[in-house]
Formats: sequence, structure tokens, C-alpha cells
Amino acid sequence: MIRALIIDDEPPAVETLQLMLERYVPEITDLRSATEPTEGIHILKTWNPHLLFLDIQIPVMNGFDILKQFPQINFSIIFTTAYDHYAIQAIRFSALDYLLKPIDADELRAAIDRFIAKEANKQNEESLYNNLLHNITVKRKEDFKLALATTAGTYFYQPEEIIRLEAESNYTWFFFTQQKALLTSRTLKEYEEILLDHGFIRTHKSHLVNKKHVVQITRDGTLTMIDQSIVEISRRRKEEVVDQLKAK
Repeated sequence: MIRALIIDDEPPAVETLQLMLERYVPEITDLRSATEPTEGIHILKTWNPHLLFLDIQIPVMNGFDILKQFPQINFSIIFTTAYDHYAIQAIRFSALDYLLKPIDADELRAAIDRFIAKEANKQNEESLYNNLLHNITVKRKEDFKLALATTAGTYFYQPEEIIRLEAESNYTWFFFTQQKALLTSRTLKEYEEILLDHGFIRTHKSHLVNKKHVVQITRDGTLTMIDQSIVEISRRRKEEVVDQLKAK
């Protein structure tokens, strides 16, 4: 049994999402909506939903402004938005969920399944939301902090602190300039999609490197990193890697 709230300033968008939730998400047994931010804030404070579908692009008070009204966030959030590259980057860096409008039924169901899995594991997302507010507030994407979930907890790093990433099956190792390595439970492909706009290069199926920390490229097709680690370059990627390094 899930209590859910939709905050979106466009009534047709609210109605569409309501119909989709009724059809595809039987776990939601109590659903409310608000088209005014102040109304939505009041419902959040008095009704205590488990899950909030929050539109980002609301006039006057946007979705992030709404979140700033809560010193503690004790509900989960799935952001809904038309394409906004900067906002989506900030959300993905914070390891949070979003749905692009028009919302796809399969993506909606997948987001709900992730929410249910996190609830079952009693994951506290407050630190992720605080990191999102940091990311959306900074003026440069270079100042974003990437949320890395590990078995020991969640850690936050700026891209410049990351030397390289290395795949290990469906997990990813992170290697840093000052900290010990961390193993995270997401694939290298997922991190590639997030980090390519932040100066990272895919050199091999198992390697993603921060080009700021490349010291040397050798004739035999390897990179030497600032920590003296050696990273392989696949043959088919060599020309692309060289071009990207020249452009740094």
C-alpha cells in the first residue's frame, strides 16, 4: 500500500499520470495531486505520502524550490520533466530517479520497481536529495558531486577527484586522487553516460578515464595515469582516444 502525490502545474499532465498509475501501478492505493506548489507543500507536510512525483519546471516555485521547504525529506521522489539537460545531469549525478515527459509506461513501471526495492532495503535518500540541491545550485557542472553507493554507505565526489573507473562484472571500481578505491553496484555503462560530459573517455570495454589525469599515451596502446596505473586502449578506440586527449 503506497500513498503517492503528484505535483505538476499542468492539469493534463496530472490527469495523464494519474491514469497511468491507476493502470500500471496497483501498489498505489491512495493518490492525490496538486497543481499549485503551496498546495503541494501543504499536502506533503500534513498527509505524509510515501512517494512524490515532482515536476521540475513549475513557474514561480520550481520543483527544487519546493524541496528547499523541507529541512528533512522523509518521502521518496521521482522527478518528472521535459528535457532539461542541466537538471537531468544534476539528478543523475545524485543517483536519483526521473521520468522524461511524455512518460513511457515501461519506464514508469521500472521506476516504481526501483522505489519498492529501495523501500524494502530501508535506504535513506536524504543525503542524495541534499546532494541534488547542491548540484542544481552550483553555477558550473564541474562543481557537481557524484553520489556513489557502496555496501559501506554513500559517498560524494567531484569529477576532478576521480582518476579512472574500471568494470568488474556488473560493478564498477572508482580510483581517486586522494582516497582509497571504492566498489559501486552500478555498471560502467551507466557511469559512462553520466560522466562523458565531464571530461571522461571510454578507452576500453572495461575502462573509463578522466583525461585530466592522463600522464602519457604509449606506442603499445596504453595510458599511464597520474597514480602510475596503466590503462588499456582497445584497437578500435585508439584513434578516438588520441583525438580526445589532443583536445583537452
